[in-house]
Amino acid sequence: MTFPPGDSAPGKPEAIISTDEDTTRTEAREPSLHRRILEDVEGRILSGEWPPGHRIPFEHELTEYYQCSRMTVNKAITELVKRGLIERRRKSGSYVTHPHAQSAVLEIHDIRLEVESLGLPYRYERRTRIDRAAKAGDRRLMELADSARVTEISVLHFAGSQPFCLEERLINLAAVPEALEETFDDLSPGAWLMSRVPWSAAEHRIRAVGADARTAELLAIAPGTACLVVERRTWSGGAYITHVRLTYPGEKHELVAEFAPNHPKQIA
Repeated sequence: MTFPPGDSAPGKPEAIISTDEDTTRTEAREPSLHRRILEDVEGRILSGEWPPGHRIPFEHELTEYYQCSRMTVNKAITELVKRGLIERRRKSGSYVTHPHAQSAVLEIHDIRLEVESLGLPYRYERRTRIDRAAKAGDRRLMELADSARVTEISVLHFAGSQPFCLEERLINLAAVPEALEETFDDLSPGAWLMSRVPWSAAEHRIRAVGADARTAELLAIAPGTACLVVERRTWSGGAYITHVRLTYPGEKHELVAEFAPNHPKQIA
């Protein structure tokens, strides 16, 4: 595998002598290599250097170039497949995806605008805010380092006098260190992030749940009431920015997917 002239990708590391100590060092290096491979490939796709239809180097080529295990390369490519940047073709290889002829798009909205579109006055109330070390669950959720720190914040959005949405959010402080200085007293974390932090991709998960006692109390609904839960992760340059869980009383909210037959709508 060869990279274009002037490429900033890292060179090959020195050959590894197969001893127990060296094997341990190699295994410890694998997570960072996974991230570097992911960022290299993603950067070429997002910059247009590798356009739609371009064949990604075969996994064995990437393995040889980065001097790492096949598993590490496969993990990086699989992540890019999940993000919709690459598609695998049986017996042919992996290719940069073409824009889909039809796609359902969930936009990232400012909740204030959602409320105001209903003709109701909006306000929001910050409930809790904690800067802390990332827990094991946080690290798995956003692929964080063991030493990572996050801001955990919980807010309530109101439509008129009634709770409209419970927002529970984690912000990766390695990706957004300025969040440490932000109180979120006057601007909700979602609106603050959208206005300040660029992102390259997002993942939505949507499900229906019955409200537990705490959620029911905050949203002023009966325990067990059906709620719509939207979980979203956003990332940029291979690093996760934030994970948010938005809980809406089910009868007060709906999601609308727009279909564009020729020109998929871009989200921002």
